[in-house]
Amino acid sequence: MTQSESEIGLQPNKPNAARMFDYYLGGKDNFAADRAAAEMVLQVAPWMPEAARQGRDLIARAVRYLVQEKGIRQILDLGSGLPTQDNVHEIAHRLDPDVRVVYVDNDPVVCTHGRALLADSTRVVSVVQADLRDPEQVLDHPEIGAAIDLGEPVAVLMMFVLHLVPDEQDPQRIVSTYRDALAPGSYLALSHASTDVHPDLMARISAIYDRANSPFVPRSHADISGFFGDFVLEPPGLVNMWPHAEPPATDDPSVARTGCSGVGRKP
Repeated sequence: MTQSESEIGLQPNKPNAARMFDYYLGGKDNFAADRAAAEMVLQVAPWMPEAARQGRDLIARAVRYLVQEKGIRQILDLGSGLPTQDNVHEIAHRLDPDVRVVYVDNDPVVCTHGRALLADSTRVVSVVQADLRDPEQVLDHPEIGAAIDLGEPVAVLMMFVLHLVPDEQDPQRIVSTYRDALAPGSYLALSHASTDVHPDLMARISAIYDRANSPFVPRSHADISGFFGDFVLEPPGLVNMWPHAEPPATDDPSVARTGCSGVGRKP
């Protein structure tokens, strides 16, 4: 397990994946090093800002589906990233203000901004600084335990985060630990960069992220599917990262399908 930023400091001179994503979205919570690395990515993938926006739309669709269609009233958002417009709790609370939402991130900037955003919020939303790569720490965290009842169905969101966890940290074991802790009727919503359509492009992006605080490790459709274990995928299954998005992130179909997303239910 590598040290988290909470253990080694803010490191504004080292590119940060969450702050780079913030830059793609047009946010201001980023430093010069983040912007420089993000601009390098944009030289390779100029459609990244649109992809990031469509990624946020994907999260909104998943949350609405889980709350409105499946009756979920507890959401654990792992690797939540910096707050932006239409955060998970805001989407959920338009449907039911009593939905409990816990954001989990190991980045101190993310947690500071998240808590500031929630300063006037209700008791049903909280931000916890913890590392999703240590599922035992997360699942045993007293703040999470006070908000989330693992004996009842819960939706775990792992959106655009597992491709920041390298293979040597055994992401399959990490995700399986969360799956095993959930009650039947719980859901896992997951999105992940994929190598299936354009592996060379993904390799070029990965090389840039090697300079950041997290690696970028896109995986095959088969490997991403493995994260769901015995969970039953909801229709339409594990599909393009931006299904039903208009307009597409790029007119080039060979690079539009650069990821996979899905929602699975624990039997």
